[in-house]
Amino acid sequence: RQLADGELCYDSLIVAAGAVNHYFGHDDWQGRAPGLKSVEEATEIRSRILLAFEAAERETEPDLHRAWLTFAIVGAGPTGVELAGAIAEIANHTLKHDFRAIRPSEAKILLIEGGDRVLPAYKPDLSARAAADLAEIGVTVRTGALVQQIEEGALVLRIGDQYERVDARTVIWAAGIRAN
Repeated sequence: RQLADGELCYDSLIVAAGAVNHYFGHDDWQGRAPGLKSVEEATEIRSRILLAFEAAERETEPDLHRAWLTFAIVGAGPTGVELAGAIAEIANHTLKHDFRAIRPSEAKILLIEGGDRVLPAYKPDLSARAAADLAEIGVTVRTGALVQQIEEGALVLRIGDQYERVDARTVIWAAGIRAN
């Protein structure tokens, strides 16, 4: 085939445009809940996590202190499960001795899933094992919880007919992707 800068010979051509985060009609949530589809997003997430611990160290108001130490990951597929585990590792081990006013292990890590189990694309026994492993490292799994709103410092969940506000200064999106 003839291209602008020369000729390219091939038997099959596969065009892979990649994927981007899918906010299910709520693209305005992107600024408050970054996803993990690029190196830049990974750097942003890492920065938000570390800055949250530093802000909690300086915060004297108890409700804001708790919100800074609450990390909400939306979506319990492979990316969400991995992120929840990584944050637990940071809180329980990496930053264990780095602060005077807080104990990073007091962080509340929420993994929020709209479906009935973590890793819904996997076999139920693997999902159950992943949920048990997450609980063991301090991750709270919330299944059947649909995000209704993400605002500055909080998100609103719908669980059945009930609504719940979760104060969390760090929200990370792992709930969906779509073609680029």
